[in-house]
Amino acid sequence: MQPQEELIREIVRRVMTQTSGQSKQRDSSGAMLIHTASVTTEPFEGRSDVRLCDLTTLAEAPRMGAGLMELLDGADFEWTLTYDEYDYVMEGTLEIVLDSGTVLVGQPGDVLYIPKNTHIHFRTPKETRYVYFVYPANWQ
Repeated sequence: MQPQEELIREIVRRVMTQTSGQSKQRDSSGAMLIHTASVTTEPFEGRSDVRLCDLTTLAEAPRMGAGLMELLDGADFEWTLTYDEYDYVMEGTLEIVLDSGTVLVGQPGDVLYIPKNTHIHFRTPKETRYVYFVYPANWQ
């Protein structure tokens, strides 16, 4: 194969990969469909047992944020929320340990709510995957 043909094939392969693997469909109105099965998470704050990916940007959704988080086997992740958050459990078991000692246990299909300024531990006995929704979106 000639070098130019190889280059063309590589460009076509990249374009096909990028368009077939897109996780979002956007409309000019701002409406979106997010395919969470095609979302790839990345290690969060250098941890190997906590992975996440923001699903929307502030430009796409300036009032509400969303992301996908994965906790690997035995993860225990301490956090203080500076926003209101809902968590929808897709796979596994998500445990939210509150300072009061209460443990909220979410299974697939469950929704957990955590109010702003709550100090918690996200914990899981086995791999867990969930979507989080935060308000306001510009929590940083």
